[in-house]
Amino acid sequence: MDLLNAIVALSNFVIIPAVSYGSQLALGALGVTLIYGILRFSNFAHGDTMAFGAMATILVTWWMQSVGISLGPLPTALLALPFGIAATGLLVLATDKTVYQFYRRQKSSPVILVIVSMGVMFVMNGIVRFIIGVDDQIFADGARFVITARDFREMTGLSEGLALRTSTVITVVTAVLVVIALFWFLNNTRTGKSMRAFSDNEDLALLSGINPERVVMITWLLVAGLATIAGVLYGLDKSFKPFTYFQLLLPIFASAIVGGLGSPIGAIAGGFVIAFSEVTITYAFKKVATYVLPESLEPDGLVQLLSTDYKFAVSFAILIIVLLFKPTGLFQGKAV
Repeated sequence: MDLLNAIVALSNFVIIPAVSYGSQLALGALGVTLIYGILRFSNFAHGDTMAFGAMATILVTWWMQSVGISLGPLPTALLALPFGIAATGLLVLATDKTVYQFYRRQKSSPVILVIVSMGVMFVMNGIVRFIIGVDDQIFADGARFVITARDFREMTGLSEGLALRTSTVITVVTAVLVVIALFWFLNNTRTGKSMRAFSDNEDLALLSGINPERVVMITWLLVAGLATIAGVLYGLDKSFKPFTYFQLLLPIFASAIVGGLGSPIGAIAGGFVIAFSEVTITYAFKKVATYVLPESLEPDGLVQLLSTDYKFAVSFAILIIVLLFKPTGLFQGKAV
């Protein structure tokens, strides 16, 4: 019985949160890896693109809530999501037209584009904070839990309860559907194959008659969709605060680099590696240890390797290790 309680506690505080967080990081890292693989630069504005997409979705969600539109037990934000994606798509296309296109035609080095993207990042961050403010914004509605800890205890008779939040289930299901749709698009459509060809060999792709501007446009639209979905899922799971998405940039880039920059499969794997590392290293294992160890060996302290304040330090440490020893990542992406 104690072993079952330990497994439930581990699932409740480590496995389920890490799977949810890993899904969000994977979607964010997919956007970063698409930009790097096709447009060949690291887009430091990606975190704030996520923030803008989430903000646009929140504004539409608030309007829907004010006029009584809802999805019942599901968050109204799911109805507003297409509007958020559309707004973000317009923003990134306008940004590309007014900013990145000039440097692309000048054939500027990737370092120049990285610096330019940092400027775009600060502008986007300022726009989001100006429109929606700097405070936490709560926009989740509907049922909070699929199953509560009390219901779980009553069903199983265990002393440890398992709580499964609606946002967690939505995050995982949405992430799976989006990844399947993205891989189907890249592997089975003419446009997707053009994007892959452009990523593998730009000169050969141009000789084959592929329109580079169309590839760029589709890439930005896909990135807008991925960024908005990731941003909204993170906001539903935690809460929305503009500066949080700036901080998410480190684990997202770490996920993309650990998996292999330019590799979509690597981005997904990297997201879960980073998420499980962060959650496991910063979790206090005292409760689990109490269940599985004899009473004489029960720990007095929290049994915590690092405080949650150092969560992002875990991402940074893993990033440094990968860059030092395997710069192409787990799935042989492009070296940084």
